Amino acid sequence: MTQNTAPLKIDIVSDVVCPWCIIGYKQLEQALKETGTIAEVEWHPFELNPTMPPEGQNLREHLAEKYGTTPEGSREARARLSQLGGEVGFTFAYDDDMRMVNTFKAHQLLTWAKEFGKQHELKMALFKAYFTDQKDVSDIEVLQQVAEDVGLDSAATTMMLRDGRYAPIVRNEEQQWTSRGIHGVPAMIFNLKHLVSGAQGVENYKAILQQLAQIEPAS
Repeated sequence: MTQNTAPLKIDIVSDVVCPWCIIGYKQLEQALKETGTIAEVEWHPFELNPTMPPEGQNLREHLAEKYGTTPEGSREARARLSQLGGEVGFTFAYDDDMRMVNTFKAHQLLTWAKEFGKQHELKMALFKAYFTDQKDVSDIEVLQQVAEDVGLDSAATTMMLRDGRYAPIVRNEEQQWTSRGIHGVPAMIFNLKHLVSGAQGVENYKAILQQLAQIEPAS
């Protein structure tokens, strides 16, 4: 059990089409549970592919073009991600037709959802929509349905996404994080000062939480 009585503040910079982001979070979630740590999680926007066109791109082709990933390498990576996801209770349903999409509107929705206390629930739902249900999370109708499923008003969601009122807010926050040196995700900042990058695994997260409980003053 951790010693602090105040919740541990965890800011997570991530993208909803980043597999390591959901794996890292689920690993952290398990570590929080096993250590009895009470945490307050806030999600922040990061676009893996900010210039991705509206039609998206075949995921295998995208990875080959961006990282030089071979078809065999892609299959091995998907198998590894699926295994890691299964270990923390998350399902990846990869297939050869899966597409990488633009996530700017999804981040606008997540920023708006924060005002209603629905951001975390929505973030989990968007990860599932993309990786498990193979939904196009750049599509307004898909985003509206996911938002409605977590209890957000359907008409208000659609209006917000169409008028783009949160676009400059999201763009500004993205630039703030990159200006702080965040160029890869997931990036987790504990209590606003301890940065941990990447998916660390349950045991490593437990060690990090236990260390923080010792070095942070009790509240």
